[in-house]
Amino acid sequence: MEMSTKRDYYEVLGIERTASDGEIARAYRKLAIKYHPDSNSGDEEATLRFKEVAEAYEVLSDTGKRSRYDQFGHAGVGSPAGGGGFADAEDIMDAFGDIFGGSVFGDIFGGGRRRNRGSRRGADLKCEVVLDLEEAARGIEKEIEFDRHFVCETCSGSGSRPGTQDESCRRCGGRGQVVQSAGILRVQTTCPSCGGRGRVISTPCLSCQGRGLAPRRVKLKVKIPPGVDDGTRVRIPGEGEPSREGGVPGDCYCFIRVREHPLFKRDGCDLFVQLPITFTQAALGAKIEIPTLDGPDQLTVPAGTQPGELFRLARHGIRDPRHGRIGDLIVQIFVEVPKKLTPRQVELLRELADEEHVHVSPHRKSFLEKLRDYFAPHASEEE
Repeated sequence: MEMSTKRDYYEVLGIERTASDGEIARAYRKLAIKYHPDSNSGDEEATLRFKEVAEAYEVLSDTGKRSRYDQFGHAGVGSPAGGGGFADAEDIMDAFGDIFGGSVFGDIFGGGRRRNRGSRRGADLKCEVVLDLEEAARGIEKEIEFDRHFVCETCSGSGSRPGTQDESCRRCGGRGQVVQSAGILRVQTTCPSCGGRGRVISTPCLSCQGRGLAPRRVKLKVKIPPGVDDGTRVRIPGEGEPSREGGVPGDCYCFIRVREHPLFKRDGCDLFVQLPITFTQAALGAKIEIPTLDGPDQLTVPAGTQPGELFRLARHGIRDPRHGRIGDLIVQIFVEVPKKLTPRQVELLRELADEEHVHVSPHRKSFLEKLRDYFAPHASEEE
């Protein structure tokens, strides 16, 4: 398994958020050439970057998707992991090949020769796992469920009814590719009729309706490493869709969502918590029990602590899943002012106010006291 946090699409393409459509296309073209698998043979990181660049372009080149992304981020477009759901680099080029000037890109990688469709890998899948903050911090094994296709047992994945044969595709003549002309450019793309297979099904299988694959619910246990954050994705190799052409299956990407905690806020590997204390504790100092992810601990609050003051407890945060560093717990103090006081508490506080020569609200008089004071001046005048 491997983890990665979904990056901002503008950052992926290396452009400003105000970039024009032309700037987006130019940035994508430059990066796609740089990370194309044909020029980075065996480099899995380059392949992932290639898919990431394609996913960013797929969203930012679409006015509606870009608007939703600018407003809501990744949640607004709901794009799948690994290059917008493209099974491989060839799918990406089929989708966006037009911005490379047709056959120009094919000339760069392989001289425009048709790639071997029999080796195409299966598509990637995604699922979601919801964790509590404690589970995300410590790591946990979770059971996940998602739908995945399996090779149809009736037709063994051919899509044809047993006893029948496929026909050569009339549109592409069995080549799997069609060529379209646009002025002086000739663009070679996958045949839309046969999907690049070169053959079409004449009599579909009754069990899978000619798809060659049948859906089935899958349950897997996945180990979530400690320290994952909201938005992290865990890759489960080989658990994606099977390849219809007999290639390797795709991967399943498990996206992590961490529930909001009632006490702690997370900032990277650090945790943040607000701690209420009384005025006397702040003024005189105290040793106070505080919550941590590992249970209660003690914090010594020195005399004269001010509201909003921060205290840092080293290595009481969350472990960085990549580097192993443990973050800190940051405690912010706020002083609670009681809404109700006992008579003795009022007396002591008034003595303190007198000692400090601080003006405070006068003692609240009863109605009878106020009535007596009101009539007293009139009585003295009559005398």
